[in-house]
Amino acid sequence: MLVTPSGEDALDRMQSPSSINQTDMTSTRQSTSRLDRENTIDAIYERIYVAILEHRLHPGTKLGEERLADIFGTSRARIREVLARLAHEQIVELYPQRGAYLAKPSIEQARDVFEARRLIEPAVLKRLIDTLTPEKVARLRAHQELELDARRREDKRAVIRLSGEFHTLTAELAGNSALARSMRELCMLTCLIIFLYDAPTASSCRADEHTIIVDAIAKRDRVRAEKLMLDHLHHIEHSLKLDSAAGEADLEAIFGS
Repeated sequence: MLVTPSGEDALDRMQSPSSINQTDMTSTRQSTSRLDRENTIDAIYERIYVAILEHRLHPGTKLGEERLADIFGTSRARIREVLARLAHEQIVELYPQRGAYLAKPSIEQARDVFEARRLIEPAVLKRLIDTLTPEKVARLRAHQELELDARRREDKRAVIRLSGEFHTLTAELAGNSALARSMRELCMLTCLIIFLYDAPTASSCRADEHTIIVDAIAKRDRVRAEKLMLDHLHHIEHSLKLDSAAGEADLEAIFGS
């Protein structure tokens, strides 16, 4: 009696080892391609992020897709993904028919950013101190050394970048990804705000203030650390020219008789 193999059995027999290997290779190539794309997007995002922190990108700068694609040696599609991510974080503003521009936060938005930081950063410090380890303290100390060295070398770009990264580092070490993501976005916006509203680097984020905050963290003195951070944010905000009347022309005075 002749037994006819079932459909599945027949397919199994027809599928040779080489065809199985080809399927595996295709899957591997797809995974590798996806990983490469994600790495490229992350790398471009980081380059833009650092340029903002170092004040090399001015608020209002046009971020043309074609130009960025040429600079980074990638496709416009990937640049669009990066810009969409930055727009979601309110770092970039997208305009139909005009393209993408680096954000220019208004005075009201600037005040909102500092209000958000006053709410978030004490929570970051509380969680950081609750989960503190010698390794975390060492990372904070090492970052402080980099910042102090940049100041000694009078490397203004590095000072600005490291000052901003101090705040994102505390959030990362606190171990809450949502807080870390929020702090990263707020620090980028703060850099744009400082650029727009003319805060001298020396007074906007002083190294000694970071040092005493780290000292309080190392001693697990949560109350003092939170107070120092709030004072620090107050100093930054009040070094800015956020008077709502600033920059507004008095037309009556200009054209009046």
